[in-house]
Amino acid sequence: MVRILVTNDDGVHSSGIRALTESLGALGEVWVVAPLGESSAIGHALTLTRPLRLEQIGDRVFSVDGTPTDCVILGVDKVLRALPDLVVSGINLGYNLGDDVTYSGTVAGALEATLLGLPGIAVSLCRSRNYDFTQAAAAARTVAAAVLRHGLPHRTFLNVNVPRTEAQGYKITVQARRRQTTTVREGEDPRGRRYYWIEEVASDWQDDPRADISAIRDGFISVTPLQPDLTDKDALAVVDRFSLPLAPV
Repeated sequence: MVRILVTNDDGVHSSGIRALTESLGALGEVWVVAPLGESSAIGHALTLTRPLRLEQIGDRVFSVDGTPTDCVILGVDKVLRALPDLVVSGINLGYNLGDDVTYSGTVAGALEATLLGLPGIAVSLCRSRNYDFTQAAAAARTVAAAVLRHGLPHRTFLNVNVPRTEAQGYKITVQARRRQTTTVREGEDPRGRRYYWIEEVASDWQDDPRADISAIRDGFISVTPLQPDLTDKDALAVVDRFSLPLAPV
């Protein structure tokens, strides 16, 4: 029996994770281990400064008062007590495109799977007032079935983004790059204390027909292979020319 571990960053009660779980049920036995509350934009955070609480809240459904990364680790080590065949994270309420993958808790769930030697998939859907997960859930099932059938290269996971409108098909893409502007709103609470609110990032995407954002704009489901290795191999020769001393100065 195929066993699939599901997590997210929108919380265990999110409508997106319910749709994902139902869809993946056609492929095998699905286990949900997800954050108790909202954990969006938390990245690959790991809880090390306090104990975690793991609670069963349904049939093969568990909550963790921690991050998506915590959930994958506890899901494997304490819930399944064995390696699942696949980890799927989502369905996220909003895209995770381009540079945003570094912030995403959804993507971090799939990344943690990869670090544990497991195939991982992150699935995200265009932000909307009224979410319809039908297409995204079907896309998750299709991509998951392909991964279970063909496997993934070592230390590779997939980032899937689904448009709101009916998709024309799938495109294999690369991460988009952007020039971004982050604004911070400053205010004062009723007690006279200053606060700061980081607002949505304004993006100026670089033009690249291979990029995930281009696929989405053209009405396709974007599938981007990612890896945890952030080494810029093209820059190694440049940095090597720094001729840094052998001993620290």
